[in-house]
Amino acid sequence: MKKIFFIPVLCIVLLSSCSWVSGKLQKTPSLVKAAELDRYKNKNSFVPDGSIIFIGDSFTEKWVETNPEFFESNNYIGRGIGGQSSSQLLLRFRQDVLDLNPSAVVINVGTNDIAENIGPYSPDFTLDCIKSMADLAACAGVKVILSSVLPAGEFWWKPEVSNIPVKIDDLNKQIKLYADAKGFSYIDYNSVMRDEKGGLIETYGVDGAHPSAEGYKVMEKISKSVLDNIKKQAYLLK
Repeated sequence: MKKIFFIPVLCIVLLSSCSWVSGKLQKTPSLVKAAELDRYKNKNSFVPDGSIIFIGDSFTEKWVETNPEFFESNNYIGRGIGGQSSSQLLLRFRQDVLDLNPSAVVINVGTNDIAENIGPYSPDFTLDCIKSMADLAACAGVKVILSSVLPAGEFWWKPEVSNIPVKIDDLNKQIKLYADAKGFSYIDYNSVMRDEKGGLIETYGVDGAHPSAEGYKVMEKISKSVLDNIKKQAYLLK
């Protein structure tokens, strides 16, 4: 009985804390700039309730630019910002996800953490940021879909970073384990889009890391299959 009571109380604390932090961040110009908290401020006013939000980095941002029809026709909303790491996504998670009253959120992040865009890579820290976003969404009644980091053999903007496929595989393993433990859905882009060395299949990428139009078609097929299945299950449970 105590455990059952503890879960909703924890959710209230998490969501309240997220709201408080979000308010504080809005008053801190340096953090607003660092996380680009105001990037989607105007667009967020027009997002209908019940949408499915895709939050991520440049992979998500360029996905919307490459094929906006995929998002528009499926009631998907893209909230990607190029170059961002998991901690930056977490900073803007309330205004770009929770405040939009979505039915589900697809979280895709990790590449820029491994690329050390904002500092040394810590697998535990990255995973904790992903877990925090997932837990906040779940507490708000939002369906959580975690997804794999896309394959890459090297980062052209950070050539000094080594052992990239191994780092990606290790992080993906932990993300999948967490999804399974929490009952979250999981989208596996990596296993379909990787070559024999763990890099991105050439035709699926434009620079060894970012997807090409062909790569996005593969991602669309995989993600839509998972999301359609979630919708079907939700309908059957009504």
